[in-house]
Amino acid sequence: MLYVIIIAALVIFWLVAVDRPVLKVCFKQGHIEKSKGRFPAKFQQNLQEIGERTPFDGELKVYQLRTGPKLAFSKQIPKKVQQRIRNVFPHQGFTSKSGKKTG
Repeated sequence: MLYVIIIAALVIFWLVAVDRPVLKVCFKQGHIEKSKGRFPAKFQQNLQEIGERTPFDGELKVYQLRTGPKLAFSKQIPKKVQQRIRNVFPHQGFTSKSGKKTG
């Protein structure tokens, strides 16, 4: 009985504590250094253009929530650049994979 409680606690801890973004992008001097996850081509092109105009370092993470995608920026990314990225973010490209039926 004790082992069931321990396993349940480990599963709950893993679900709560592990950082699981849908997309993770690392920037260095405005260039995309690393990316992990599904990266829409147009969004990637827009990020490269923003980085060329305003070089910056930092990290962008996209989380999928029930209400839609959520962008999380590192503190190194300036507020003006964050707003430009939010403006070009494709919300339709990050729709939930749950069983939503249309028409």
